[in-house]
Amino acid sequence: MSRFDKGLRPVLGVTCCTRRMGTEFAQAVINRYVAAAMEWGDVAALLVPALPDLMTAREVAPRLDGLLLTGSPSNIEPARYGQPDAEDAEGPYDAARDSMTSDLIAAMLDLGRPVLGVCRGFQEINVAFGGTLRRDTSRNPDLIAHHAPAEASFDDMFAHEHPVSLAPGGLLNRGLGREELRVNSVHFQGVGRLGDGLGVEARAPDGMVEAVSAFVNRAPVLAVQWHPEWRTAENPDSQAFFRLLGQALRGELTPV
Repeated sequence: MSRFDKGLRPVLGVTCCTRRMGTEFAQAVINRYVAAAMEWGDVAALLVPALPDLMTAREVAPRLDGLLLTGSPSNIEPARYGQPDAEDAEGPYDAARDSMTSDLIAAMLDLGRPVLGVCRGFQEINVAFGGTLRRDTSRNPDLIAHHAPAEASFDDMFAHEHPVSLAPGGLLNRGLGREELRVNSVHFQGVGRLGDGLGVEARAPDGMVEAVSAFVNRAPVLAVQWHPEWRTAENPDSQAFFRLLGQALRGELTPV
């Protein structure tokens, strides 16, 4: 009998960011990521600090049933995807998070445990699979605007939306029962070269990859560029995403 049969919920690890608080630094996660996963995924949660000098990912991974890589104001350092001299690269950066999440993704997948990502987490997964990022998604005239104008308020920034088409037969298509969604778009970076072994789950009208998936050691990987944790209670599609997260941690998501 598994512990889930005894009424214990799966434990989701949620990655922390390094944030400056006055003159000090703190490990931080915005509440909405944790709360949405716990409520709609029906899981317990533990925060995983980005302190790779004090703790290894392989110490933590065996104690987690799954991992959620959250969004963040910081960007992945371009050197991590082979572009150390990128002239258009912009921070802020969080090297400690880059290191910890990279190791956590590898450790979790080696154990056959699910990994899910949102926004920065989506980009981290693409990089972990050998992909690259592009940094022009808000200013390239050949693309739709993937971020609201600079003068937009915080709420208006998350109100900036566009449609995405879901890949037929994909995890999102099957789990949400939809062929197209309207999603918020709050990112300056996106997929450049798709990581090896990742399948496309969703695309924007301009062809930008907006969601990916894979199975590694039978563990699902699922990540989206948008923010399903934003006002989840008002969005049935976002609720369905976190239900998929809960199913992943319970071993209920399997390859077709």
